[in-house]
Amino acid sequence: MAQPYPQPCDRGVIEAQPSPKAETEEAGPAQKRLALAASILASSMAFIDGSALTVALPALRADFAADLAAVQWVLNGYVLALAALTLIGGALADAYGKRRMLTIGAGLFGLASAFCALAGSPEALVAARIAQGAAAAILTPASLALIGAVYPKAERSTAIGAWAAASALAGAGGPILGGWLTESFGWPAVFWLNPPLALLVIAVLSRLGVEERLERRGFDYAGAAILAAALAALAYALSEAGPKQASASSASGWIAAVGVAGAAGLVAYAFWERRAPAPMTPPRLFANRPFAGLNAATLAIYAALSIMFFLAPFDLVDRRGLSPTEAGLVFLPFTLGVGFLSRAFGGLADQIGPRMPIAGGALLAGLAYLLLIAGYDAPLWLGVVAPMALLGLGFAILVAPLTASVMSSVDDRDEGLASGVNNTASRIAQFVGVALAAGLAGFAGGYAVGMGAAAALSCVGAAVVLASVPGRAA
Repeated sequence: MAQPYPQPCDRGVIEAQPSPKAETEEAGPAQKRLALAASILASSMAFIDGSALTVALPALRADFAADLAAVQWVLNGYVLALAALTLIGGALADAYGKRRMLTIGAGLFGLASAFCALAGSPEALVAARIAQGAAAAILTPASLALIGAVYPKAERSTAIGAWAAASALAGAGGPILGGWLTESFGWPAVFWLNPPLALLVIAVLSRLGVEERLERRGFDYAGAAILAAALAALAYALSEAGPKQASASSASGWIAAVGVAGAAGLVAYAFWERRAPAPMTPPRLFANRPFAGLNAATLAIYAALSIMFFLAPFDLVDRRGLSPTEAGLVFLPFTLGVGFLSRAFGGLADQIGPRMPIAGGALLAGLAYLLLIAGYDAPLWLGVVAPMALLGLGFAILVAPLTASVMSSVDDRDEGLASGVNNTASRIAQFVGVALAAGLAGFAGGYAVGMGAAAALSCVGAAVVLASVPGRAA
């Protein structure tokens, strides 16, 4: 994750887990605390990795003398594997046990992080990041589902509150920690954070003796492969659509062909999912108009946010001359706003319905992106910090009702699947947003063009919500 926040339906993954049916299946207090500690540590490892890497990107690019189109694959290699495999990772956790898969995922994540730190070339780093993303696709759903599997529904609010608070602190502290590590020891230090945390997760899980109910599910490996190939082609086409490539007819023709192949791959994926024995995204879900609209809005809103998170660190470090630590501090208004205000605005959405809060939050985010353009030459506090605070407010308003409305738009039996699909949509949005930002950055005024595209996407997300979500949908 390159964005310092939980995914929109992370809480939904926890809440969708069935409660233990008998006292013999319910964990004791000590086991519950161990499960919560392991889940928080595992989630925090992923949050810190993503948010810390955000401010390390300018130093990483300078070290490898790479352009933005190449650097974006350091982010997108990870997200590509994560987006394509998350739903399969959830199925593996159900089939073989949350604790077992979380142990495996943590070990693989720590090992892949070590290879990232030792990478001597951009190609080696991207390969290690793909492996890290595949490990995260196992670790992330298992860590969330473990909380729901251990805590009965009546006790989940407290556990989710502890998890959410820890996630907020990890997201807020990640950019600052990443900036300090990059400034003091170089960008590889960001990745060296993970192996000790992974070992700690494994040590805690080794003391957890919870008996789990296993649920056999199919694994749509073919669908994951088609989706990954299509997304990779689209990302390549978007990231290479700069002025240098556009000036060469042979290059522009190749880029267009790859983009068309990516679009055709998405069509092939939709065709396959209608016939797959165990589809990752069952077509019946997208026949549901509110669910389809909410996921389309998620794609637009989170793609916009990804554009900002990719472009802003380079502007802060390369143009404004901030240190990596100072750049990390600039993101605090956003992360703290989302982390500590979301719950309060979620209560407001329960009273008035989710439609207006989601749309209103998206429009506030769009305004924040426009203010980042307007403040390009303004002092830091006015041109960047104030828009970041407004952006945090916008996302605090929309995140909780987005989660609630996605979960409530489907039948109870599909809640877990719906939350997984929506999280996958947000990761695909991140993937597309980073690729688009890398392509737009090559044009004159790329920062302004990118933030303008982000503002437009946020407004599109708001419009989709207004058109598809009922006013009082709960």
